[in-house]
Amino acid sequence: MSLFDPVGIVGAGAYGSALAVAATRAGRSVILWGRDPDRMAAIEATRRNDAALPDVTLGDAVRATGSLAALAGARAILLTTPAQATREIAAALALVLRPGTPVIICAKGIERTSGLYPSEIAGEAMPAMPIAVLSGPSFAADVGRGLPTALVLACRDTIIGEALAKALNSASLRIYHTADTRGVEIGGAAKNVLAIAAGIVEAQQLGESAKAALIARGFAEMGRFARACGAEAETLMGLSGLGDLVLTCGSARSRNFSYGLAIGGGWPPVEAGKDKLAEGAYTAAILVELAAARGVEMPICAAVAAIIAGRLGVREAIGQLVSRPTRAE
Repeated sequence: MSLFDPVGIVGAGAYGSALAVAATRAGRSVILWGRDPDRMAAIEATRRNDAALPDVTLGDAVRATGSLAALAGARAILLTTPAQATREIAAALALVLRPGTPVIICAKGIERTSGLYPSEIAGEAMPAMPIAVLSGPSFAADVGRGLPTALVLACRDTIIGEALAKALNSASLRIYHTADTRGVEIGGAAKNVLAIAAGIVEAQQLGESAKAALIARGFAEMGRFARACGAEAETLMGLSGLGDLVLTCGSARSRNFSYGLAIGGGWPPVEAGKDKLAEGAYTAAILVELAAARGVEMPICAAVAAIIAGRLGVREAIGQLVSRPTRAE
């Protein structure tokens, strides 16, 4: 039996279900938990989660359950619930997990009420558990179907981080490892905000050149903030920074890009995000606030935050960005 078998996955949405299938390809057995017992019973019976991840069979190595207590036997946990729900679910997990069980955060965001990253929240709630972060360019459908995907797993305990990466690595999912947890989390959180901006640019038909410029300048914003927070520059150049930014800013399959498309098409921000969760909508304001506290300018992210808050219209925000003073790159 592997050191990390079975793997517990918290959250039975598209990404949680996809990671469940990916973990079985790596040879792990999986306990997949979701809030709705009836829904989880149906998934267990049919081996399918078509409402979240169509056309993917979970396989016999996945046990679906609505009982959080079932995760007590897990040797590692993948936490795939939204960033804003991390505090609630981490507190509940602290009551059932064995001390020393690694918890891998898969959410990409910052808690808007506290300014804390999910790894910090989980660490406070579960001080006896090693905390890691899994991030990078990955659509759930691609992971679930077994298409080639690469992610990065960050853990301050490099021995545990390397072991977790090896345990989840497979022929279709390549996992790199690093100790730079903060850099990986900043990349995942900031790219969501920038993807909203990219969606707005697309909807406004400003052209591919404008979108490329936005991605490049947005990446510069992300890098400035990360460096101010002590992250490593190499981390932002990798999968969880540049890689995830390129994917999320270039496809309507991205929830954040789609949210930006809706706003740029004239939908009020509160209406644009009703159907699907866009993490960047919750992250934008607190990201800009944290950056300002460190003296870091993030004009694109600030424009997104102002649009979402209703302080700026889309055309007004675009006008302000393109009229900024020129300077050396």
